[in-house]
Amino acid sequence: MADPTDARLRASTALSRASAHLLDLQNSDGVWKGELETNVTIEAEDLLLREFLGILQREELHATAEWIRQKQRDDGTWANFYAGPGDLSTTVEAYVALRMAGDPVDAAHMRRAAKWVVEHGGLEATRVFTRMWMALHSWWDWNDLPAIPPEVIFLPQWFPLNIYDFACWARQTIVALSIVRSNRPAKPAPFSIDELRTGQAPKADVSLRTWQGRFTWIDRILKVYERRPIGFLRASALQRVENWVVQRQEADGSWGGIQPPWVYSIIALHVRGYPMNHPVITRGLEGLESFTIWERGTRRLEACQSPVWDTALAMVALADAGMHPDDPALRHAGTWLESKEVTSRGDWAVRRPDTPTGGWAFEYENENYPDVDDTAEVIMALRRANVPSAGPAISRGVAWTLGMQCEDGGWAAFDAENTRELCRAPAFCDFGEVIDPPSADVTAHAVEMLALEGEADSEEVRRGIEWLRNTQEADGSWFGRWGGNFIYGTAAVVPALVAAGISSDSSTIRRAVAWLASRQNVDGGWGEDLRSYDQPGRWSGHGASTASQTAWALVALVAAGRNGPAMERGVKYLIDTQRDDGTWDEPWFTGTGFPQGFYVNYHLYRLVFPVMALGRYVHGWHGAARLNYGLDGINGTS
Repeated sequence: MADPTDARLRASTALSRASAHLLDLQNSDGVWKGELETNVTIEAEDLLLREFLGILQREELHATAEWIRQKQRDDGTWANFYAGPGDLSTTVEAYVALRMAGDPVDAAHMRRAAKWVVEHGGLEATRVFTRMWMALHSWWDWNDLPAIPPEVIFLPQWFPLNIYDFACWARQTIVALSIVRSNRPAKPAPFSIDELRTGQAPKADVSLRTWQGRFTWIDRILKVYERRPIGFLRASALQRVENWVVQRQEADGSWGGIQPPWVYSIIALHVRGYPMNHPVITRGLEGLESFTIWERGTRRLEACQSPVWDTALAMVALADAGMHPDDPALRHAGTWLESKEVTSRGDWAVRRPDTPTGGWAFEYENENYPDVDDTAEVIMALRRANVPSAGPAISRGVAWTLGMQCEDGGWAAFDAENTRELCRAPAFCDFGEVIDPPSADVTAHAVEMLALEGEADSEEVRRGIEWLRNTQEADGSWFGRWGGNFIYGTAAVVPALVAAGISSDSSTIRRAVAWLASRQNVDGGWGEDLRSYDQPGRWSGHGASTASQTAWALVALVAAGRNGPAMERGVKYLIDTQRDDGTWDEPWFTGTGFPQGFYVNYHLYRLVFPVMALGRYVHGWHGAARLNYGLDGINGTS
């Protein structure tokens, strides 16, 4: 039988090494920011953007192409996440980017890619957004793409499919694309990509019994209108859309701090006649440069940056590891986080006009879109640092979070009541999730923060707890919207429920713990392949062990007070797989952008979550929280 004293000693040693490494990563401004690695569509689309705008430089082209080549797999494909299956649209975009760089069609790696594409439906079977990129370069006919009329900007908020029915990321993308689609710009293509075509377009659903079929007919009607739009109405709509887009550019030049609306907004304004030296275009392109990484002869881009999220997580982790609230590192980071409070009204106010401003966003600059997840995590982080001036910002963040609760008791990320599933039906909405319904992970973080802020007995927290109980899966887990996947959701909910006063002996917690134990790998770790979003029956809680997902499971087990074999084996996995420099190897993607479509490898996750888990294992769950919140224990109720 293993000696528990020896196990904790080894865990303490591993924790010290990891904490030291994490502390070394803090920037001079107090910020932590890890790279957000995504799939190669980001790089391919950047090349397509620059070629369309006429600003693509030879060095950019070849360094980016080299990065794309390095990510190709043996079967010729490119995947959406590490060790995932080949993806058709991603492979097509990567292939076209390499053609732009001069890779010959008869090269072995290009032949493999083209063969796989044709065998899986060809260019005709790609997502709409891929074919839009092809249309911009005359490789696809705009007439064969769904209409996105700019007149949608006039739809009132109560009308189905108004722009505020869509999630913020989809809203910004669709609004900008309405300009592009209505103008149908096409730059002459320098080469053909006929080798990717099958000549057979996928059959569309035209049955009026389905919403997809109804929208197929609606699209046909809209295309008739497109040929002869009402002149003054179209002109007015385009002007209003243009103004809407310009008004939402952030201080760093981005739109929403994320790639899709960013690049489409630049294209839209260029189509509207904005010259390349226009301040809006200039800021947009300069902002993209700040997301660009040059390394060893390659060039890649981040689809987004997460300094607020990373800094908050690092603060919580270091506090859990035993760092004192007065430590300069925590105070410096806390002061920076306080300065990033959002004090203006954004799109969220459309559905919550009476909610006061407050909260935090994910990125360096995103005044229009603070989110509940970051706000909850930032408040919990600020409570772990001695930043006396942060009190008012925390109070405003709590009030904003309370105001953003949805009617069903859950919390979504960016908006309230953004649940109209009809938005998923139009053909142009095939690029990922387009609405922002409440999710277990966001709701859990809100509940945990509010409980620690003294709101455990409030009506809002009670309703949040009820929502979480009602959404528990039959097997005891919870779906994870913003992380992969059921392990992430379960690891968020268990600590939240315990913090809110739910007994660890309740059936809700016991079922969750039993599910985690049943998913532990032979090596002692936990892992979940991101195909669990597509095939939960096969992949839920199953996959190669990773440091971050193992840490998530341990956080839940520590919170539930389960100091048994599963926990000890999980801790041993982290100890045994730790690198000499204190961190862990993790090529797997464990973050989620769009379920079933877009995933992220947060490079800081492999370090920050193991520090959090080991800290709570060594010092006891929420040891730092008890110190900073003045908690001497959490009394559980069933």
